[in-house]
Amino acid sequence: MQVHFDFTQCGFLRPNAVVFLGGLVRIINDRGGKARLDVSTMQQGVRANLEINGFAYAMGANLSPWKGNSIPYREDSFQDENGIVEYLKKNWLGRGWINISPNLMNAIASQMWEIYTNAFDHSGSGVGVLSCGQYFPKRRELVLAVADFGVGIPSNVRIHKEDPILSGKCAMQWAFTRGTSTAKKLGPRGMGLDLLKEFIRVSQGGLAIYSHDGYARITKDGEFYQDLPVFFEGTLVQVTLRCDDIYYSLSNEADPAPYF
Repeated sequence: MQVHFDFTQCGFLRPNAVVFLGGLVRIINDRGGKARLDVSTMQQGVRANLEINGFAYAMGANLSPWKGNSIPYREDSFQDENGIVEYLKKNWLGRGWINISPNLMNAIASQMWEIYTNAFDHSGSGVGVLSCGQYFPKRRELVLAVADFGVGIPSNVRIHKEDPILSGKCAMQWAFTRGTSTAKKLGPRGMGLDLLKEFIRVSQGGLAIYSHDGYARITKDGEFYQDLPVFFEGTLVQVTLRCDDIYYSLSNEADPAPYF
């Protein structure tokens, strides 16, 4: 089976679309098919973006990536904590786009690692975890997307709670409550992500999670959960940070204007 991707109607690919596309290609190949990306149908901006962030290189193009305003496209098939956390600090938070203290940077990167850990532990995906991002200077937004193509958060929560009819909305809300966990062998480690959520609230950013048949959105105005009318096999997370001139730090750091 060959799947042909035509980009004629595509004017732009945000990071969440890039990791979703990469995951589709890998899962098609993993299941014995062949994915063909028709570069001739891509607009110049779309093609340039996929070349800059390394997506084209990962898909077999003979083009070396360069950073520009992108957070490089990455595929991880196993839990390389040191490599992934370093990737997050060096390419996401450490490029000077957001004014953040080293201690807060380490703390935020560690909370993002929880998202990766959840994907590796629970997804059951054969294509690993995919990441990429971009800085948008005109909007002053820094976006990072992470995706896997596993069984999804709601499915894991239903199994853990032995409630097969639990709604996607309620399952997502349970998963992102502090102290909850489906990792029986690893102890109480959930996806509360308290520090990341508070940082998003203070900096007026956003966190969006699509998983299975559930959706979660976290903004400065609160947390919102809902059922999805369509089924997505996996989990897609997108973090948006506002890049203003404020210096963000932890409350216990000696700074005249601490973050909290």
